[in-house]
Amino acid sequence: MEIEKSVLERAQFWLGNNFDEETRNEVKRLIDTNTTELTDSFYRDLEFGTGGLRGIMGVGTNRMNKYTVGMATQGLANYLKMMFPGLNPVKMAISHDSRNNSPFFARIVAEVLSANGFKVYLFEDLRPTPELSFAIRHLGCQSGVMVTASHNPKEYNGYKAYWDDGAQMIAPHDENVIREVQKITSVDKVKWNGIPENIISIGSEIDKLYLDRIAALSLSPDAIIRQKNLKIVYTPLHGCGRQLVPDILARFGFENIHMVKEQAIADGNFPTVKSPNPEEHDALDMAIRLAEEIHADLVMATDPDADRVGIAIRNHRNEMILMNGNQTAALLFYYMLNRWQALGKLTGNEFIVSTIVTTHLLSEIAASFGVEYFECLTGFKFIADVIRQQEGKKTFILGGEESYGYLIGDFVRDKDAISACAMIAETAAWMADQGKTLFDLLMEIYLKYGLYKEGLISVTRKGKSGAEEIQQMMVNYRQTPPAEIHNSKVIMIRDYQLSVEKSLGTGQERPIHQPKSNVLQFILEDGSIISVRPSGTEPKIKFYFGVREQLGSPADFETVSAKLGNKIAGIISSMKLN
Repeated sequence: MEIEKSVLERAQFWLGNNFDEETRNEVKRLIDTNTTELTDSFYRDLEFGTGGLRGIMGVGTNRMNKYTVGMATQGLANYLKMMFPGLNPVKMAISHDSRNNSPFFARIVAEVLSANGFKVYLFEDLRPTPELSFAIRHLGCQSGVMVTASHNPKEYNGYKAYWDDGAQMIAPHDENVIREVQKITSVDKVKWNGIPENIISIGSEIDKLYLDRIAALSLSPDAIIRQKNLKIVYTPLHGCGRQLVPDILARFGFENIHMVKEQAIADGNFPTVKSPNPEEHDALDMAIRLAEEIHADLVMATDPDADRVGIAIRNHRNEMILMNGNQTAALLFYYMLNRWQALGKLTGNEFIVSTIVTTHLLSEIAASFGVEYFECLTGFKFIADVIRQQEGKKTFILGGEESYGYLIGDFVRDKDAISACAMIAETAAWMADQGKTLFDLLMEIYLKYGLYKEGLISVTRKGKSGAEEIQQMMVNYRQTPPAEIHNSKVIMIRDYQLSVEKSLGTGQERPIHQPKSNVLQFILEDGSIISVRPSGTEPKIKFYFGVREQLGSPADFETVSAKLGNKIAGIISSMKLN
């Protein structure tokens, strides 16, 4: 296969003396031996997507390496100088997770920023994403960088860029940073020589302040005192949660915490799991085995940068079962609104936030407590944007999304598995204090609001050709949308790219008041909802399915759940996705 001219030109540029010998040798090897990998490494520049800069580590413009990290950081620095022209110095906070090369990339970011005259607060060791968000706000920084690829496989690393409110960048800032990065056409434009006195090491003092704020969130301290021996298994999956999650659980009052020792070691190779993703069942296998050995009540697992959490609970047959992100969100939202109401904290001016692909059960829960519900695009940066817009007007209680991310309180502006673990454990203690379990609470929710069931299919298409195929799929859905899916008419289409909601029965169109995003939703006559969205951080296109039916009694749960599962399977088959 012939190498595209533009790809070859990009690669040959990296053979210059501006790049180190190791890099030049690897680029030469790719040119000589591996056309596909060469193309994937150089066909484009890494871009800021929904999760910032993220990619496979290696040489090339489309890879995470010291040059792409340095050039991105210089572009970011140039943009911040433009946005804060009267501020000297501009302040930044930087953290990293346990991934391979994360400390190295974090140091490069710090040195480039310090060379640009910035005051840089660099965490002394790995720290969770939410603590980085907290530090930005606490230290009065204008921006921040978290070096992580979240739950991606070990080959990946990434770079989340934050704004001065502690939230990930959204438009126009993310797009403007991309433009500034694109102006860095040579590594010679990067200020590589760091100024040591501009880099300040931070650590335990921020830990304490952050944990103090989480501890203040507790709503049922008396229940925890009585249920302090609730048996909890926790695994950090070789990542950042290994210290702070046990610390905050102890601060809340829990005394029976068991860590999966093999996974408490920070290791970017993630040797005990196929993928360090708490959404995947395999990632919790070791924790569940430990829970069965010691007869634990609750299992919790956080991803490498400790912003997402997956849990397992015991059902009515005393079996450990995994909760999906929607179910955990329902437990948290129902518990917190229930307790806020019981404690007289609800004044009618509170709100919660979720995303367009998360279960609609959350909006039903909010309505029943008289709490305003805001819906936003997928990605926690949009949840943070709603919090920003309502700041000083309404009181934020919590936000969450189906992909296992939750935020309680507004002192952090990204999903926070540290506080979520504490509140999930508190919810379990609150139920145990009533002689009940989290599964009992889930049944209570389903009996009250209906059994909501969701499904997700991710179709992966790697490389340049894969990205093109994914885009063509979206074009096809727009040009020839389905009239019927699984024997149910499509009655409405929401196109977030065109910002239009169209009724297929009447032809009536209404505007969608959200930022433009390449997302389509098909609403069926039977109430089912199908959402289609290319991932902003991975080479995938995602299909989300939501169905619902009334639940008469807990005894009917498995039958009704299986029926809804078959319905989702039928929709998937009808759309030819299996």
